[in-house]
Amino acid sequence: MSKDKKKKSLSYHLFWPIRNEKWQPITIPIASILISFIAAAIVILLLGKNPFQAFYNLFQGAGILPKSSYAGYKSMLTDFLSLLNAMTPLVFASLAVAVALRAGLFNIGVSGQMLVSGFLATVIVGYSGLDAIIAKPLVLLVGIVAGGLMGGLVGWLKYKFNIHEVVTTIMLNYIAQYVISFFIQMYYVDPVSRQSKYISEAARLTLVNVEIANLKMDIPLGFILAIIIAIFIKFLLDKTVVGFEIKAVGSNRNAAKYTGINVGRNTVLAMIISGGLAGLAGVTYYLGYFSSIQPKVLSSIGFDSIAVALLGNSHPIGIIFSSFLVSIIDQGSTYMSSQAGIRQEIASVIIGLILLFSACGAYVKHKVSRLKEKEVDRKDSES
Repeated sequence: MSKDKKKKSLSYHLFWPIRNEKWQPITIPIASILISFIAAAIVILLLGKNPFQAFYNLFQGAGILPKSSYAGYKSMLTDFLSLLNAMTPLVFASLAVAVALRAGLFNIGVSGQMLVSGFLATVIVGYSGLDAIIAKPLVLLVGIVAGGLMGGLVGWLKYKFNIHEVVTTIMLNYIAQYVISFFIQMYYVDPVSRQSKYISEAARLTLVNVEIANLKMDIPLGFILAIIIAIFIKFLLDKTVVGFEIKAVGSNRNAAKYTGINVGRNTVLAMIISGGLAGLAGVTYYLGYFSSIQPKVLSSIGFDSIAVALLGNSHPIGIIFSSFLVSIIDQGSTYMSSQAGIRQEIASVIIGLILLFSACGAYVKHKVSRLKEKEVDRKDSES
């Protein structure tokens, strides 16, 4: 066998984990993560630090591995619960991006939808003094409705006037940011923190400093809901007529219209669902992870969710795992910085590398497909 043929055969077998199309939604993101950490390790080495120690400290800070010592009432379990608390809004936000992508839409306005939902839930429920048994479900309801209406507006403008959703959502982000900042600073500002006044504990979706077994824990009530919603979204997209029509519109709008699918209705519906999920992200962030709103600031979660959705291949279950990974990197960065002497921004570098290599997934699929075709041609020529 010639050297060229040996090289082709070797490369074909070398990439066997990702050449199977059935497993590519799993193997390609895993490969992206591994390559990203290798690239990050090279960056850390260039800084003169030990990458293995840095990654170990990263996992310690996120509550995945034990630290050498803990403060009073704290342990690895409390750190892990804090990780889940931070992860909860990220799951909802990433699902919002994924649903829009399935419909061929790019919802870059998740941060604005989060802010509007969080603010309305804060004003309507957070300051109401309602009992927890009423306040907490009402917070979720307000978040879904507010986010859904805002997302539906984007979908309607897309359908009615063909205004691109990226332009609409970016503009609405700015409108939400400054209008809500005005109302906070005029009517709801806390004179000490210069943020919105803190909501009542009854309305908060995170149980703070719950003492169990001599530990003070933050218990995120929205985390289980996030897992349930992710499973429901998978069922909706894969097993229902609504999901089929949304995906058909996203694949080819003209073909979907030709087969009798109502493109406008499904465009609006997809953005309503996406906005509702962003609303859940908003209330679990502003009335869960935090208990107030900082004026003139859009949450970075709305933008991080794009990377998470891409890494999870826009698959609801994949998004749970990709959210977990990105949350580990984000939550563990402070401890890594203090212990390994590496700047905290390295965590953003790792997330950026993950996004970069995840965005290359389509190219990897193309190269693998070409490799398979060449291997088939080689076998035909040999026979």
